[in-house]
Order: sequence, then structure tokens, then C-alpha cells
Amino acid sequence: MPEIESTFPQMEEKVMTQFNAATGLAEGSFGIGTYAHGGKAFPGLVQPDGTVFDLSEMYSDTHAIFDDWDRALDKLADLAAKGGETGIRFEAVECLPPVAHPNMLCAGSNYRQHVAEMMTHNKFNQHRRKPGESDESFFERNLAEVDRRAREGAPFFWTGLHSSLTGANADIPMPIVGEHHDWELEFGVIVARSERYVKPEDANHLIAGYVMVNDLGSVDEATRPDTRFEFDWISKHQPNFKPTGPFIVPKQFVDRSQVRIHLRHNGETMQDWPISDMIFPPEQLLSYASERIRLMPGDLLITGSPPGNGAMHGGRWLKPGDVMDSEVTFLGRQHNKCVEDVEGKERGYHFGPFTKMWERFRAQEEA
Repeated sequence: MPEIESTFPQMEEKVMTQFNAATGLAEGSFGIGTYAHGGKAFPGLVQPDGTVFDLSEMYSDTHAIFDDWDRALDKLADLAAKGGETGIRFEAVECLPPVAHPNMLCAGSNYRQHVAEMMTHNKFNQHRRKPGESDESFFERNLAEVDRRAREGAPFFWTGLHSSLTGANADIPMPIVGEHHDWELEFGVIVARSERYVKPEDANHLIAGYVMVNDLGSVDEATRPDTRFEFDWISKHQPNFKPTGPFIVPKQFVDRSQVRIHLRHNGETMQDWPISDMIFPPEQLLSYASERIRLMPGDLLITGSPPGNGAMHGGRWLKPGDVMDSEVTFLGRQHNKCVEDVEGKERGYHFGPFTKMWERFRAQEEA
């Protein structure tokens, strides 16, 4: 696949914020998450140096924190400012999903470069290519269409299943249903309050904080032959397909102009992109959502993938033994190993992959 030159300039190398190597948190900030230590799961506050405070005497879980976010933020800020030793270190805890059962809103087609690349190379849009048109020319026309969508269009969402959430460093079974398992590291938003019909310019108060999410999916299972509406998003929510965390960082500590998304696959950089290339920023996404659903405290919005997923690297799909190392500025790091789906191999399937359906449908048509 010919490479299209990036439309986004590289950020200048300059020191803007000091980050602690122990956690990846900015000095002076803190993170909120759910952790397991000594046989106990608890909501916790993480200091940049790796000190972890057990919050279970204050809150039953992190959902209780976001249910009373304004007052909770003041309490947590006071606790972080006092500091002190707790006997619990970040490197010694197991990171669980920061919120256990959020409603999930998943934005798609939300980065200019990524969308224009897909429109240039993917089969669905080739009927719009002019005879003899080069990739470069087609890409520029597609990019202009993306920019028109930003001015005149609206975000695109699907809803997610919290059963797909897993911890930041958990292993990820590669399901037996589907073969093209792909990564998409994304910038996530945690909702602070329930509200409807919020204008974009007023939507910042809906944001409690930000969190890293890897939006994995079995992309060969995204379309199917047996319904007129061909797309099927359930393949994005197989078990452990949403590594999340290791913590949620209150928005006050995150300078979005500095945030880059960076993912390495087996040590090789696949994604490295600034979130300022979003077509619709979080405030617009939340405003759009508020016109159609009732947002709730603790809801999780993921804001779409920048370029660099496996499909755009020549079909570099995940397989058992692969390792992903991920980082989002201000939001910490993830480390995930891909493993075999032992349960799937032992039990097998009945309906199977959609590719098998295609084979049956084609055989019927030919008969």
C-alpha cells in the first residue's frame, strides 16, 4: 500500500511538563483507578511517584466517586496534597478497569488522517476514485470531504459492552471467532454528570477526567452477509478487548495540546499521533451524545483512533505471543500480551466467523 504523507506536522521537541517515570503521571497530578493488592480490590488514588492510597473507607468503588464528582474531587485533591506513605506501591498492585460497569460510547471515524487514509485505500470508497486518479490526488479529495464533515456533519458512535473492559496490563486472549484482530489506542473521557441538550461550548463541565483505552476489534467480523445492514459491532467487544487505564486523570491536570497517542507492537511503533487531529473534540462528542441519550456519571466515551492500526500496516494482525506497549501523554502506560483463547479452543463454536457465512452464501448462489 503506497504511503500517504502525513497532513499533521510533527510536534516540536520541547520540555513542557515533567512526568514521573514511576507512573507516567505529570508531577503535581494524580490518578484514580481500581486496584487489587493483598487479595483485596479497592478504589485508589495514585500519586506520580507511585504511592497508592486505598479509598475504600471513603468510597465503595470509583462509580461512587463520579456520582459525587465535584465534592469527591476536592477530597481527593486534599488527600493528594497531604501525601504520606501508605505501604502500597503502584508497581505492586494489579490494575483493574478504572470503572467497572460504565455505559460506553465509542466514537468512530474521528481523526482526519485516519479517515482520509481509509477513504483512499479501503474497498468501500473506491467507486468514488476518478479513472486513473493517483492515491495522492484521491487522498486530498477525501481529506477535503473529511474537513467538510467537521464543518457541516456530526459525530458517529456505537455503544459498547463493559464486559469487554480489562486492566491496563492484562493478557488478551485472541478469540477463535475472527482472524484479523487489530489495535486502536484511544483517548477516553469519563463523564462527570447527567445532563441533556448541552451545547458544545458548554460541554466541558461534563468531563470529569481522561483515561487511556485500547479499542481492539476483530475487523474481519465487522461486516456480515446475512443482513441488509451489514455492519456488526459486537466483534469490537470480545473479552478483554478494551484494556483501560491504569487510571483516570482529572481534566485539570491534562493539557490536551500536548497529548500524543503512542503504541508499539512487538517493539515497533505503530501509532504515534497528536489528539489535536480529532475531527470532533470531546466537547462536541458529548454535546452530540447529550442530544440523543442521557449521559450518566462514570460513563466512558472513547474518542476514536488516530492512524496506525494494523490494517494500515499491511494487515499486521495480532496473534498469540504478540506484545503491545502503549502510552498516552498524562495518562500512563499499558503493557498487554496476546495469548491463546484456551476456552474457545476447548469448546469450539456453533455459528462461527462471518467469513464462513460468506462461503456458504457464495456456494448457495453458485448452486
